[in-house]
Amino acid sequence: MARSLDLIRSALGSQDFKQVYKVDLSPDPKEVAAMEARRNQEKERQSQIFNVRTRLMGMDVEALNSQVEKQKLREATERRKEAAYGTNQVQYDLVAQLLDKEQAERTRRLAKKVQEYREQKQQLKNRCEFELWDPHQLQNEFPAHLSDIGPHCGPASLQWFSGEDLYRATCLRMQQEQFRYSLERQLQEQQQAKADEKCADMLSDQLRLAMDMRATQLAKLEESCRVAMMSAMANANKAQAAELAERQHCEHQCEQEANLMEIQNQITRDLLTENPQVAQHPMAPHWVLPYCWKGMIPEQQPAIRRVQEAQHSEKEAQRQAEQALDAEWESQAMRSAQAAMELEEQERELCAEFRRGLGSFNQQLAKEQNAQQNYLNSIIYTNQPTAQYHLQFNTSSR
Repeated sequence: MARSLDLIRSALGSQDFKQVYKVDLSPDPKEVAAMEARRNQEKERQSQIFNVRTRLMGMDVEALNSQVEKQKLREATERRKEAAYGTNQVQYDLVAQLLDKEQAERTRRLAKKVQEYREQKQQLKNRCEFELWDPHQLQNEFPAHLSDIGPHCGPASLQWFSGEDLYRATCLRMQQEQFRYSLERQLQEQQQAKADEKCADMLSDQLRLAMDMRATQLAKLEESCRVAMMSAMANANKAQAAELAERQHCEHQCEQEANLMEIQNQITRDLLTENPQVAQHPMAPHWVLPYCWKGMIPEQQPAIRRVQEAQHSEKEAQRQAEQALDAEWESQAMRSAQAAMELEEQERELCAEFRRGLGSFNQQLAKEQNAQQNYLNSIIYTNQPTAQYHLQFNTSSR
């Protein structure tokens, strides 16, 4: 199914394929299952290659033949896909040519209608600005006497009178010409519309026929791809079933041989015996092999107990020594703390004595300063200067 979807996708294109089959919404469960089957097949192939029990030394003829068949099937599928793609391309080219012809015919008709409209409705004399640059404006402004119904002939010219219809023949002729022109134009438009409708019907029929043929071819191609895929899948399943049966048989036989060999090795080896020499290391006899050790012999148990007792006594002596050392450290710490307390007490006494001496010294110094100040105030500074003294001092200094 995945191969047929790939062929249809290559034939239609990605956009048409997405619009027709809606594959851009969610993955197909069958395609997911096919991918999972291919992934499992690849894992199985790798297990065959890397498994030393099932790996074959030499050439696998069956695998090579299956690969050749798969290659031939793939080449045939590719050829069918290329043939279907070529057929679809031819059909697409025909449809594209028809569409190009229709577009060219439509463009030609549109250009012809535009030219006719320009010749009929956009003449030079019908423009609004024609009077501004008319080369014969002065000549036509006052023309010569052409008929009795000229615009320059007033009532005084006695050329025409009130109630007289001098333009009747001209009006009738112009109405007939206008009616004939409109009738011809309607006929042309009806014929053109019929031709356009017929061409459109023909193109739609051709396009519908081409789409039906393409759908039929795609259905046939999908059916052939499905049949080929089913046959290939059946062959692959058969080959895989046969290979699986052969591999299971080989695995069972190898397992039986391995079991017999294991039983024989267990019987002939020293693994199940009580020989203590099996656990000795061949390079170092004092080492023990853990996976072969059967336990201690009766001679080793008293020696191990003696060693354990010696270790226990050594551990006890070490613990007692550590306790004595800890007690010594504690007594040393207590003595150090007591000495520090004594030093602090001495320091406090010295500080108190220093403060007492400093207080007495300050008191003695204060008494001396007071006595000196009293001496100065009572004996030396007894005569206070007056204002007259200062005036005389100033005049003498001048």
